[in-house]
Order: sequence, then structure tokens, then C-alpha cells
Amino acid sequence: MTLLCSLVLIVSAGASELAIEPGQWKVTSTTVMNGATSPPGVKARCLTPEQAGDVAKTFGPVSGTVNSTCEPAESEVAGRTLKWHLQCRGQLDLDVLGSFNFDSPSHYTATVISKGRMAGQLISDVKTEIEGERVGECQ
Repeated sequence: MTLLCSLVLIVSAGASELAIEPGQWKVTSTTVMNGATSPPGVKARCLTPEQAGDVAKTFGPVSGTVNSTCEPAESEVAGRTLKWHLQCRGQLDLDVLGSFNFDSPSHYTATVISKGRMAGQLISDVKTEIEGERVGECQ
């Protein structure tokens, strides 16, 4: 389960039409894991001009599994929306979907849904709602 939570935190997004403002961002996430809602978490994140200019890379999935092999993620950019799908198979099968809506250069919302299975049994069902807002220059 730590892997699934880490995957969401590592999630980072590339097309120039999706460019957002560099600077300090306040990222609030609420996670529902196997039916239990966690209190919202708030983190600060500094985005460099390079990261802000390549949203698909910065907010795209990064896999780091042990005893599983991940297929290259399928990504789709439409307007100011980035969607991706990551699948990993092995000891732990993961299916992770991300949908990011960059509604302005200084705000986005996202949903990341992951399901983990072992021996065909669902062991982890996680939905994370994310909101990011630019709050100023990097500290």
C-alpha cells in the first residue's frame, strides 16, 4: 500500500499548451483508501520554469515497483486536460488512472485512482483528489 501512496505523491505531468506558471504551489490531497477517508494533506511544491513548461512530464506517472513490470503509460492531452493510464503486472498487479484539469495557469484539479491486486484479489482500492494552486514565488 505504501507503493500506491508513493506513486500518487511522485506523480508529477508535457505539452506546451498545458504550460502552467512556475513558482510555489500549494497542493492539497484527500485520499480514500479501501473505503476509509484520510484527512486532507497539504504540501508545498516548487515548480521550476522547465517543470511548469512540460506539464505532461511533470504530472505524468512514474513507476517504481518491485517484482512487477510496468507497460509504458498511455497518455492523452486534450485542451487543458491530461489523462494517463499505467498498468503493471507481476507479484502485484497495478492499474492506475490519472486525470488532471489545468483550468488556469495557476490552478489545477486532479483525480488519481489506483487498484492493486495480488493473485487476482483486490487488496488496494485508492482514490486521491488533488487540488493545486500557485501561491507565489519559490522560497
